Amino acid sequence: MVSQAFMIVVIVTIWISLFMSLTTLGGAIHFWLRQSRELVYLTELPSYPKVTIVVPAHNEEIVIAQTVQAILDLNYPAEQIEMLLFADNCEDRTAQEMRRIVDSPAYANRNVRIIERVGTGGKAGVLNDALSIAEGEYIAVYDADAMPERNALYFLVRKALEDPNRYMAVFGRNKTRNAEQNFLTKCINQETVVSQRIQHCSIWHMFKIGLIPGTNFIINRSFAESIGGWSNGALTEDTDISFKIMQSGKLIALAYNSEAFEQEPEHLRDYYHQRMRWAKGNYQVALHNFRYLFRPGNWRIKFEVISIAATFLWFDAAIVLSNLIFLINLGFYIAQAFNPDISIPFTFGENNGHIMQVLLMNWLLMIILYVLQISVAMSTQYGQATTDQVWIAFASYFSYSQLFILVSINALLSVCLDALLHRNGSVWVKTKRFNN
Repeated sequence: MVSQAFMIVVIVTIWISLFMSLTTLGGAIHFWLRQSRELVYLTELPSYPKVTIVVPAHNEEIVIAQTVQAILDLNYPAEQIEMLLFADNCEDRTAQEMRRIVDSPAYANRNVRIIERVGTGGKAGVLNDALSIAEGEYIAVYDADAMPERNALYFLVRKALEDPNRYMAVFGRNKTRNAEQNFLTKCINQETVVSQRIQHCSIWHMFKIGLIPGTNFIINRSFAESIGGWSNGALTEDTDISFKIMQSGKLIALAYNSEAFEQEPEHLRDYYHQRMRWAKGNYQVALHNFRYLFRPGNWRIKFEVISIAATFLWFDAAIVLSNLIFLINLGFYIAQAFNPDISIPFTFGENNGHIMQVLLMNWLLMIILYVLQISVAMSTQYGQATTDQVWIAFASYFSYSQLFILVSINALLSVCLDALLHRNGSVWVKTKRFNN
């Protein structure tokens, strides 16, 4: 009886996760069908507010030159841009590479400051330092490896001006600039496209909920000051400030036409450390805001806390347990061929094959939905919807996607141990950069 109840909970949980994924996919399809009927033109904005562009860079000599040049070439009035380039506690030639580009005759008389920072707080500390000296009405943030498309800032500002009293922050989409490097980067590219083109677009379209990514976004400077800026040392400072904005009742809007190209890890070790930091940061933010589930207040915060908890805890646990049940039953089923007296531990009724069939169907549905999400996402990107992407999606499900579960479990254990042992849980390993 206990084993049957346990199996029912696991199976129902998986069906709930499948339903939520289908709902998100449906919202994204509706969003893109609407956008496909509209032509996007670059028109004059009613005004061009001054924007302070902040680039935090820690030992980024390999990629920083391309990023700085891409920012200097943005399609936005140069006199309305202030650039703050931070070489944060660098031990390489990051600052020299910044100066090499900025001192070029093509960028003479541009309002650029290169700040060789020695301080604490990580990226959040850099952003708070920038907030204290910025002159722009908006602050735009680009990571050292994120090359914005020429019109990226234009689309961010245009969206903000649609409703400047509600849209306190606006975020765009990020794409993988080294997607073709190897199998890992191809999988990361698919994950990124699904995240940007399905999840973000759908949640904004259906619920007007947005979360600031780590790069390619703007935030109203006065508003950022009013909420205390960023939390120094936060592993995911972007998620942390997103919750602060939602607590205020303001919105984080999506400018889906704004794009930046960022470099992704090319080796498993680098991938693991990056995603471990992200997972731990999301856990920390969710735990910090968990109390809002039981208080009257902004429903968007409740939605996001439940979403993070479901994704990283409930659904992951259900998938792991369903896999274990399937494998345990399979082992006992094989053993039963040699000894008919052996009974299957997890089953419904007298037919031992029922639970196997149900779990097999769940597996098939999860695989189909996984590939379907990727196929739909790729179809919204010019040149991405190919048969190769379908085969990569199938291979990714049985390899790359399973890493997410392992990282989530390890991150949860690490967060728990940090609390029990009073360790500093905000230590992170820098993502390695590559020449490409």
